[in-house]
Amino acid sequence: MSDLILGASGQDQVVDPQPWVPAPTDPPVSDPPPVAADLPVSDPPPSTSDRVFYRVNQFVTASRPEPQSSPLERLSQGLPLDRAMGWIVTLAITAIAFFIRMFRLGRPAEILFDETYYAKDAWSLLQYGYEGVWRGEGDVVNPPFAQGDYSRLTDQSNFIAHPPIGKWLIAAGESMFGLGPFGWRFMAAVFGALMVFLVIRLGRRLSRSTLIGGLAGLLLTVDGLSFVLSRLALLDIFQAVFLVAGVACVVADRDHFRNRLAAVLLRSGNQTLAGQAGPVIFRPWLLLGGVMFGLGIATKWNTVYALAVFGILVVVWSWSARRLAGAQSRAWAALVKDGIPGFASLVLVAVVTYLASWIPWLKAIAGVKRNWGPADPTQSWIGRTFGESWGALWEWHRAVYNFHTGDGMAHATHYYASNPWVWPVLGRTVGIYAENDIQPGDQGCMAAAGETCMRVITALGTPLLWWAATIALVLALVWWLAGLDWRFGVVVLATCSTWIPWMFAGRGAMFSFYAVTMIPFMAIGLAMAIGVLIGPAHAPRRQVGAILSGVLTALIIANFAFFYPIYTGGLLTRKQWLYRIWLPGWI
Repeated sequence: MSDLILGASGQDQVVDPQPWVPAPTDPPVSDPPPVAADLPVSDPPPSTSDRVFYRVNQFVTASRPEPQSSPLERLSQGLPLDRAMGWIVTLAITAIAFFIRMFRLGRPAEILFDETYYAKDAWSLLQYGYEGVWRGEGDVVNPPFAQGDYSRLTDQSNFIAHPPIGKWLIAAGESMFGLGPFGWRFMAAVFGALMVFLVIRLGRRLSRSTLIGGLAGLLLTVDGLSFVLSRLALLDIFQAVFLVAGVACVVADRDHFRNRLAAVLLRSGNQTLAGQAGPVIFRPWLLLGGVMFGLGIATKWNTVYALAVFGILVVVWSWSARRLAGAQSRAWAALVKDGIPGFASLVLVAVVTYLASWIPWLKAIAGVKRNWGPADPTQSWIGRTFGESWGALWEWHRAVYNFHTGDGMAHATHYYASNPWVWPVLGRTVGIYAENDIQPGDQGCMAAAGETCMRVITALGTPLLWWAATIALVLALVWWLAGLDWRFGVVVLATCSTWIPWMFAGRGAMFSFYAVTMIPFMAIGLAMAIGVLIGPAHAPRRQVGAILSGVLTALIIANFAFFYPIYTGGLLTRKQWLYRIWLPGWI
């Protein structure tokens, strides 16, 4: 997916269409065009509100003097010229993220938290192609399972609450390294590092800055929540990666589409569409985006909200680009020329990808005894029309939808449940593992007389990172709406599409670790805000901004190091643990 980040190279990439503050070591780029790059060439005299927006944008982006530019120049999308350095930065930070996630990955050598579902389901997929029933409760099955004993697995189909892709990825690790903690956590660590890779490349594309993209990846590398989930056989880290990849594809498509439209103008010699809608343009990034969103939905259903938001955004961006190119009133043809192919590329491809993820299940489930749904799925019209396997799949969807939306989930309670409103500020954590009352002398415990030691793993984001990123998210909303900068809009929409739906889910038990899908975009937003703080080249405030940004980054890294023991089950005295409990909701 290298082109996802670097974009299509060639003659069409002329200039960055929006003002961005280059970082201290950024390569030179062409002068940026006007702030309101999506406005027609001939605008009416600016109103008072337009002038206010322009002044606000000048303040928050420290834009340089506005050059004259044609629609061709304003459509053409440029990226930093330091392609080699961009890859060096990307691979170096990704390697660091991979190493710290892999270090002692198999400890604790037991099933942790919801690994009791997904690690065992993954092994069952390898054996039967579907999730089987295990004889006995978790406390009976889990200890021998962690030692490689899967003798309690039966061939009876089990009711499961999520689609299969995340479990197949866990199964891939088990297939390579055997049944054990390292095996079932391996792919989570790989995807945790892959998410850092994608964030760097997406951040670089959005900001047009290798430094800002690298900073976004570094911040994500030292995020405690994504770090913990990268070391557990849960589904959320896989969903987060597919989400970031899907959004990155849509952003890459924006560049690709505008460059292709600029190429049309260049070939026409008119520098404008002259009131015509322009041709239909093939958009391969949308096809890949559909696959990524489809894989995300095939991991957890709520990925569909991000697909809906960015599907709409594709049409808006397409209309804006055609309008800028001079389509005038015919720009609304984007609803047909771009909307219908975009729907097919994103939504229909996502549906096909989702259904394809069920192929092993469909091939294996026919005739298997099920303990969910009606005894005979052929009673449904889908079963009668397409066969027993498809009927069983339909009944599974009905059963799982009722499970997620029924009274049981609406009134469910849990000690670690939290309101989504507090997720960005880390109002509540989730305890993953705890070993208490370790006596002095045991396991190297150096506690004083009368004290004991403990080992805990807590799903907690790095506090300074999340608090700073939450402030940056608010600023991004302002810079998007008042500053008219689409880049900050991507951060806001991506974050909110994975967060806001939980506020209306009507569920009683929701957990803060679901927010792992938010932090990749929040890290990009914080890195871009730091770019604004640093300021443009030769600005008087640049040195001060660089110092403040460096101090903030160093403090976030130090904060991660301070909390590292509670991310990895490190040995702590109770007093040392309490030093890390900053809020009441963290206990």
